[in-house]
Amino acid sequence: MEFRELSDEQWKFIRPHLPPQPIVGKKRADDRKVINSILFVQITGCRWRDMPPQYGSGVTAWRRLKEWSEEGIWNKIMESLRDSAYQDGNYL
Repeated sequence: MEFRELSDEQWKFIRPHLPPQPIVGKKRADDRKVINSILFVQITGCRWRDMPPQYGSGVTAWRRLKEWSEEGIWNKIMESLRDSAYQDGNYL
């Protein structure tokens, strides 16, 4: 399967479902870049430490995948995607 980074349209759909940046302390690494890195690993099957450098730290990507899984962020994105497809009449 070929990997393609998130399009602007896909990013506009996903972004509202992500937690806000912290008000105090260190800001999170760029969310879009990290999501692209997670997708790269999931689609290509490469190891986290073998990600191309343009996607940043594999540790950061892995940690974000784990934290957002535990917080239900990915489920919210998928539910919203399903609901959007249903509203558009694109369902099975």
